[in-house]
Amino acid sequence: MARLIFLVVAIALVFWLLRRFRRPPSESKDTSQPEDMVSCAHCGLNLPKSEALSSGDKYYCCEAHRRVSKPE
Repeated sequence: MARLIFLVVAIALVFWLLRRFRRPPSESKDTSQPEDMVSCAHCGLNLPKSEALSSGDKYYCCEAHRRVSKPE
């Protein structure tokens, strides 16, 4: 009977450890500060400023839109 209890506790401990280490750390991304959003000057898509491509004072969602909208 003691072996059975030990086995159940050991299995529960292994599952608990696996679940604990599989979870993404809660500190990995700081969501307390909202990020500025910008609009693509070509298509109007809203995206975070950190992901946008800038050209002068305009922002674009991709390189193709930046090239198309660039005056030559």
